[in-house]
Amino acid sequence: MISSSKIKSVDFYRKIPRDLTEASLSGAGLSIVAALAMIFLFGMELNSYLSVSTSTSVIVDKSSDGDYLRIDFNISFPALSCEFASVDVSDVLGTNRLNLTKTLYKFSIDPNLRPTGTEFHSEPVANFIKHDNEINEESVEGSVVLTTETFDKYAHQFPITVVNFYAPWCYWSQRLKPSWERAAKLIKERYDPEMDGRIVLGKVDCTEEGDLCRSHHIQGYPSIRIFRKGSDVRSDHGHHDHESYYGDRDTDSLVKTMENLVASIPADSQKLPLEDKSNLATNTKRPAPSAGGCRIEGYVRVKKVPGSLIISARSDAHSFDPSQMNMSHVINHLSFGRKVSPRVMSDVKRLIPYIGSSHDRLNGRSFINTRDLGANVTMEHYLQIVKTEVISRKDYKLIEEYEYTAHSSVSQSLHIPVAKFHLELSPMQVLITENQKSFSHFITNVCAIIGGIFTVAGIMDAILHNTIRLMKKVELGKNF
Repeated sequence: MISSSKIKSVDFYRKIPRDLTEASLSGAGLSIVAALAMIFLFGMELNSYLSVSTSTSVIVDKSSDGDYLRIDFNISFPALSCEFASVDVSDVLGTNRLNLTKTLYKFSIDPNLRPTGTEFHSEPVANFIKHDNEINEESVEGSVVLTTETFDKYAHQFPITVVNFYAPWCYWSQRLKPSWERAAKLIKERYDPEMDGRIVLGKVDCTEEGDLCRSHHIQGYPSIRIFRKGSDVRSDHGHHDHESYYGDRDTDSLVKTMENLVASIPADSQKLPLEDKSNLATNTKRPAPSAGGCRIEGYVRVKKVPGSLIISARSDAHSFDPSQMNMSHVINHLSFGRKVSPRVMSDVKRLIPYIGSSHDRLNGRSFINTRDLGANVTMEHYLQIVKTEVISRKDYKLIEEYEYTAHSSVSQSLHIPVAKFHLELSPMQVLITENQKSFSHFITNVCAIIGGIFTVAGIMDAILHNTIRLMKKVELGKNF
């Protein structure tokens, strides 16, 4: 059996009898300083253990959201009519999708970007609009030439005034002219303006009457507008309430349309009923834009390859004057990927303050052409998009977002000006991982703090004590 004396021989912490120890003022001071240092360093270590640290790495994109990227946007165009505003997407793989409407909404806005009514519904116009065959015969003039001075007079005199806003250089205006004049002549003969007085057909040359056309928000030629006496009220903001005609443009179709309009009005009265009870096909006429601007909002999905998002004026049966097109716009919102709720973003920002600073970089930015840049100005934005993921210490995905950089420029265009967003997606993604700290590491550091300070304090106490003793011996030697 091992004796207790042998066990005591392996004691690393042998005790010195208290009677042989001596307390000193310097030792007390060092003890207090050492205790305070231990408490301070323990607090620092505890704070480090409780705080969250992250590591950032760049890896090949391993997206879990498929091959398509969602683009959410809300963009206001003060000078682009909702009637012709078109959203197109294209990419390097040859994809071209034109005039997207399914997930987009349009609202007419005034120059101050304020909406002027409910959603503008732009149902697709027929790809083929019928015109009269070219007939070499003497041209007839059946429609009334309207000017700024005479327009309101006719609009207030007749219950229905149908106006062709045209430009002589426009191919589609030239195709419409013969059938429009023949239809106007036939309607004039059947419904004499002097005797019947229910309808009149007029025309406005927009190259001569530019202010009149702009006041009615004409941007494409030809534009056929139906004005109704009593309902076409012009408000204080200059908005109009009338309809646009999008049907066939041959003589028979035009005459039939006009007769259907007249059928809603009693022959012995020039007072228009409150409702249009004509049986005119609803797809040939719709409310015209109430203002000259348009706000487009919604989302589109594009392939994750380099491509473009293009917003412009588009029509298969109208012409546009590039020198008069102004693609100024205000980006209210532009972001990529799934929407992140403000609450989730706020929680993640507390973890990583810099996250989310670039996922909506262009929000609130204005790109206005005040005509100082000249005409035919295309506005382009070059966006480089990088995916960012934040992973928690339990391998749970906290957030997945796309951040981007943006560089904008303007250029002169030979064709119709557009607002173009060039999209360049990075094949890499940023991965931010929350680092997990073990409790054993925390305990080890605490022990190291206590032992280290205790040892250093002991060394300093021994040096200080021996120095004081040496100084006393020297002093005693001098006295003798």
